[in-house]
Amino acid sequence: MSRGGSVGARVQVPDELREVLLEFTISYLLEQPGDVVSYAADYFAKLKEARCSALMFDGAGPSEMISPDESTLSREEEPPINRFQNRRKSVFAETYDPEEDEDDDGTRTIFPKSDEQRQRLSEAVRNILLFRSLEKEQMNEVLDAMFERKVAAGELVIKQGDDGDNFYVVQSGIFQAIVQKEPNQEPLHIHTYENKGSFGELALLYNMPRAATIKAVTEGSLWAMDRQTFRRILLKSAFKKRKMYEALIESVPMLKALQPYERMNLADALVPRTFGPGERIIKQGDAADGMYFVENGEVVISVFDDSGKQIEINRVNKGGYFGELALVTHRPRAASAYADGDVKLAFLDVEAFERLLGPCMEIMKRNITDYEDQMLKIFGSKQNIKELR
Repeated sequence: MSRGGSVGARVQVPDELREVLLEFTISYLLEQPGDVVSYAADYFAKLKEARCSALMFDGAGPSEMISPDESTLSREEEPPINRFQNRRKSVFAETYDPEEDEDDDGTRTIFPKSDEQRQRLSEAVRNILLFRSLEKEQMNEVLDAMFERKVAAGELVIKQGDDGDNFYVVQSGIFQAIVQKEPNQEPLHIHTYENKGSFGELALLYNMPRAATIKAVTEGSLWAMDRQTFRRILLKSAFKKRKMYEALIESVPMLKALQPYERMNLADALVPRTFGPGERIIKQGDAADGMYFVENGEVVISVFDDSGKQIEINRVNKGGYFGELALVTHRPRAASAYADGDVKLAFLDVEAFERLLGPCMEIMKRNITDYEDQMLKIFGSKQNIKELR
């Protein structure tokens, strides 16, 4: 591909770059530091240190670092280049402080939708990175606040250089992201959205003008959310989530080994999950996808004996955790877990586990020894334990 580019040329922005920039943006907007450059330098230095620690204990190579599936990432039209240079004041450069937003009157933006529209929208936003950690009530607020916009072939949904007004989710249609690098150069095609994806969020988060044009190749349909509602929902939910999980982390003795910065990163990585009475959370023999911390309720841990009977071996209450054994040993789940009543959990996926919990590994390994001693009392021999795995 020539450096000058062409209408047909494409520049693929790596998925990891998109996610790292998004995490940094939310952290910056929540912390509101005085010097963005110093904050960025410190943030990425600590992120590198945390990842190096993860590589040391699990032996992963650079290619095994976070590499989320493309379908889970929000597709943004703006190339994350020179974010902090030549920043111009925008008409929407309003500040938002989630700590001061109590939402006392309970009012919020609602666009009525049919059941069919709501179902389509729910499917469209389900795997978007920005929204995947929202709780049910917060997700309902997102669905309420979005409105449908029909577009014709050739229509410019977003124009490079304009102020950001809306965040968009593609319902149907084909859209191209195009960047005009220099006035006399051919525009550069950087991405195509085909019946899925989203764009427009980074301009709203950074209070920056649009850095690319989005053009409809075919007629299509978009779901849109205005900038004020977008910032309020996203930042307030991120703020509440961080505060809630910081309190949870404080209650877990094992996590006291983490530094304050590491705790903050862990709080941001946790995802809420709820289970009803008797519902299975993890299944013995399955591959491990992450571990759990108990926010509220009680979880029963059980295993099958050699006769196929399920035996309760432990109960985990608020402040406890489970599911780490398979992650540390790289083996299938050694036990099942069930909700005893309504249970609220915080889930940490395997990639975040390896990246963030390096300082806790020795404690976890000691706990595995305790677990095996407990299993030995129940099943009588290590051979029996091995057969269960």
